[in-house]
Amino acid sequence: MKQTRIRWITQTAILLAMLIVLQAVTKSFGQLVTGSCVNAVLAVAAVFAGLWSGVVVALVSPVLAFLLGIAPQAVTVPAIMVGNTLFVVLLHVLSGKEIWKKILAWLVAAAAKFVSLYALVVWLVCDVLSQELIVAGLLKAPMLNMLPTMFSLPQLITALIGGGVTMLIVPVLDKALKK
Repeated sequence: MKQTRIRWITQTAILLAMLIVLQAVTKSFGQLVTGSCVNAVLAVAAVFAGLWSGVVVALVSPVLAFLLGIAPQAVTVPAIMVGNTLFVVLLHVLSGKEIWKKILAWLVAAAAKFVSLYALVVWLVCDVLSQELIVAGLLKAPMLNMLPTMFSLPQLITALIGGGVTMLIVPVLDKALKK
C-alpha cells in the first residue's frame, strides 16, 4: 500500500474517531456546541486531510448523529449528508493559500450548507412532503415544529463557528507535521 494511501486512511480514521467522541461528549450541550464541533471536524478533514477524507466524514457524520440520538429523525440524515458534503467540497475547492481565499471559502461553504439544509429539511421535508412522511411513519408530527428551528439559522452559526475554529487549528497542524 502506498504511503499516501496509508496516511489518508489514518487521517480519516482519526477524524472519524474524533467525530464520534465529540458527538457523544457534547450531545448534552445542545446543537450549538455539538454542531460547531462537528463542523470543525468536517472542515479540518476537508482542508487538512483532503477532499475525499472530508467527503467520507461528511457522509458518516449524520449516520453517527442519528445512532447517537442527535439527528432527530432518520428522514433528515440524507439532507445532512448533502449539506455536509457541500460544505467540505466548497471548503476544499475554494480554499487557497491566501487568507482572503480561506475566509471566502469558509463563508461560502457555511452559507451553502445553511441554504441546502434549509431547502431540503424546512422546505422539502416539513412543507412539501410532511404529510406523506407522517403517514409513512418516517416523520413524527411533533417534529414539524422543531425541524424548521433546528435547520435554519443555527446551521449557519455552527458552520461559521466550525469553519472559524478550523482556520485556527489547521496552521497549527501543518506546523506540527513539518517538524
